[in-house]
Amino acid sequence: MRSVLSFRVLASLAVVLLALAVVAPATTESQTGPAEAPTVFTLASNGFAQEFCDNQASLVNSPNSPMIPALQCSFDTAVTQFTEVEDVEEGLGPIFNAEACGSCHLVPIVGGTSQIMEKRVGRFDGLTFFDPPGGSLLQDRAIPIDIQELSASTNNVQALRGSLSVLGDGFVEAIANSTLQNIANAQPFGMRGQLINVAVFEKPGTSRVGRFGWKDQQASLVSFSADAYVNEMGITSPLQPDENTSNGNSVAAFDTVPDGHPNDPDTDGVDVELFALFMRSTLAPPRDPVRAATANAQAGSFLFNQIGCAVCHTPSIVTADPGTLINGGALRVASALGNKRIRPFGDFLLHDIGTGDGIVQNGGQATRNRVRTAPLWGLRARGRFMHDSLSFNLIDVIRRHTNQAEQASDAFFALSTTNKNRVLEFLLSL
Repeated sequence: MRSVLSFRVLASLAVVLLALAVVAPATTESQTGPAEAPTVFTLASNGFAQEFCDNQASLVNSPNSPMIPALQCSFDTAVTQFTEVEDVEEGLGPIFNAEACGSCHLVPIVGGTSQIMEKRVGRFDGLTFFDPPGGSLLQDRAIPIDIQELSASTNNVQALRGSLSVLGDGFVEAIANSTLQNIANAQPFGMRGQLINVAVFEKPGTSRVGRFGWKDQQASLVSFSADAYVNEMGITSPLQPDENTSNGNSVAAFDTVPDGHPNDPDTDGVDVELFALFMRSTLAPPRDPVRAATANAQAGSFLFNQIGCAVCHTPSIVTADPGTLINGGALRVASALGNKRIRPFGDFLLHDIGTGDGIVQNGGQATRNRVRTAPLWGLRARGRFMHDSLSFNLIDVIRRHTNQAEQASDAFFALSTTNKNRVLEFLLSL
């Protein structure tokens, strides 16, 4: 149905909604109220790094998370580790996608997105998805080229995954499980997101609600770091000690820096901890304050909520209180991250919006065509959209939203051209 509200009414209502911050139905707040999470596209710490380095013993409770040596524990060292380019002598490969974390996470600053994609494959028999030998992820590079991975002709599922921004992910990690569950409970049944519980590597025997990766396949940034280190760079660590195979075949004969080798870069797990330290310390993506203040963007914000986009693109979430145990008890929420209001415009839940990649990872067969809602914070810094990075403009993005998102998509296209442009103006302020 077309909106018949006047521009003046829309703008006025939008101002009210912005003032109220469109609070999500599921937040965890202390009696003093949450503080706004710091936001800016600048390579600087949100305060976590200093707090963590001064209090490691009281914030970490896991025998599998080694203490970062005092001389290495800083935001600057974490940035250096995140951007360091590895080579074969330092354990890179034998099969891998990139030489550094920063190779895939660098736009508009280190930790952001990029045009780099990974590929996944598998076989679907009409009822069940099957991983190929070696798993669904096919690495794009190999040393030597003799072990380059290729997809078998029997794989009838092929998918591309875009690189996700990790900016602000420390706040996302600090969201309580119950907060995500309450967000799902408040959504209409036909649009309700799915939560999955995934293992926390640094606390064996525990699990937590997933929130990182296109399939919510990780819940902790330490687990996420160890996973990416071995899968994207081919470098093992204590949490992920096994080298990947090449299409199911061992690469041991080509591994010049096997586990335990003097040149093994992460025999103690400190590299993984530094990656996590970097991500936990990043500032959240900011809005464009000038554009957000325009009447069109404010009216677009109201329309965004009115047509149902905010059901999944949750505007506001509050993190758990400082001191709360998370990640199976492996970590306490730091003051720099706890009781902070973030504005991710995402619910971090799995949804079927008709673009699912057909791949099953941690969540079972029911997640085959579901992907995590893309948080819209920092949207204006991207040039590629959706999980496959194959949409290059926002109209195409909205048009691709079907199934659970079809009602909201139809409502957008039922708007007048003027109101469509107002929604787009709002989106480009994020």
